[in-house]
Amino acid sequence: MDKLVIEGGVSLNGRIAVSGSKNAALPLLFASILLEEPATFTNVPNLRDIHTALKLLRILGCPAEYESGVVHMRPCGPKPEAPYELVKTMRASVLCLGPLLARIGQARVALPGGCAIGARPVDQHLKGMEKMGARFNLEDGYILGRCDKLAGAHISFDMPTVGGTENLLMAAVLADGETVLENAAREPEITDLAEFLIACGARIEGHGSSIIRVQGVSRLGGCTYAVMPDRIEAGTFLVAAGITNGNLLVQHCPWQELEAVIVKLQAMGMHIEKTPEGVLARRSGDTLRGVDVQTRPYPGFPTDMQAQLMALMCLAEGSSVVEEGIFENRFMHVPELTRMGADIKPAGRSAMVRGVRGLNGAPVMASDLRASASLVLAGLAAKGTTHVQRIYHLDRGYEAIENKLNAVGARIRREKE
Repeated sequence: MDKLVIEGGVSLNGRIAVSGSKNAALPLLFASILLEEPATFTNVPNLRDIHTALKLLRILGCPAEYESGVVHMRPCGPKPEAPYELVKTMRASVLCLGPLLARIGQARVALPGGCAIGARPVDQHLKGMEKMGARFNLEDGYILGRCDKLAGAHISFDMPTVGGTENLLMAAVLADGETVLENAAREPEITDLAEFLIACGARIEGHGSSIIRVQGVSRLGGCTYAVMPDRIEAGTFLVAAGITNGNLLVQHCPWQELEAVIVKLQAMGMHIEKTPEGVLARRSGDTLRGVDVQTRPYPGFPTDMQAQLMALMCLAEGSSVVEEGIFENRFMHVPELTRMGADIKPAGRSAMVRGVRGLNGAPVMASDLRASASLVLAGLAAKGTTHVQRIYHLDRGYEAIENKLNAVGARIRREKE
């Protein structure tokens, strides 16, 4: 098992490029189950979850090849079973459910696994597909789904759900008639999925809003499609500029999709400027200021940036309050930051962060993907050496992060534990 060893206290300066979004790429790859013609995806990040998805697609009968950021998909005659051995490692695997039912009318998909950051049930996925005519049973840890032919329906989500919106959007494109998704999630990754499906012949309106309308079609073709940049990786690099008192030009940084994050960073005392070459990020002055943050569904502040911003709050003057409005168990990075000298007092879904003069290197353990990123950021700013253990979480969502950071001045090495 690998760990990162970080020698902190160095400002980061230079250009750093954002990779394609894992959270956009995964539903795009599973959408290829729906296609009857080849598709090519570019700007695909080289991540463990991507290769897990490609392995699962091959098991499902969908040939897929990855080479240097490009995935070539050939038309498939899908098989219905997504085995537990793969699904348990990546909860996005449940996104094959809607496409399988739409394409072949049956699916046997293991209940999903993934990061231990709280309950993320799939009940809204199943309720929506039941309205479209699917029938489900749970048996031995598997979701068994069948349908004669999915039919359009009016589906109102109990709450916005990214995975549920994606699954039902994919199911609806081949269903008979019109499907309306109400109270749909609005995340940019859903818009990216819809734009890909439209490029393949789907009829979709309203994506990016809370009401999506889909007119079912009889078949989908293929296309070449570029995966959107990873807004969370981009946000992490913006924080890296602030926490190290550096000056970074973040290339391929999605500005509009990061507006909620940029507003908070500016309120903390960072200068962030959009330029033709990328987004410039640095501190406006010598000190940072505390802010209050509530995580909310898009376009609110993203839960996936909460841990990274908290690392920055640890070095800001005054107090900050973080309220986690999405997941009930997403403060597992707090004890690790505290080991490095942070002053954080969690209480339920809230945490108060009082700024300290500096952080100190320490051995810390990552509990999930974004917690890993927060510990790397803290290590970059800390005095001394930080050992970040269990970085397999980090490798699920950040492509060669130590190489990118080292190229702008960081001192990070990967070692075996």
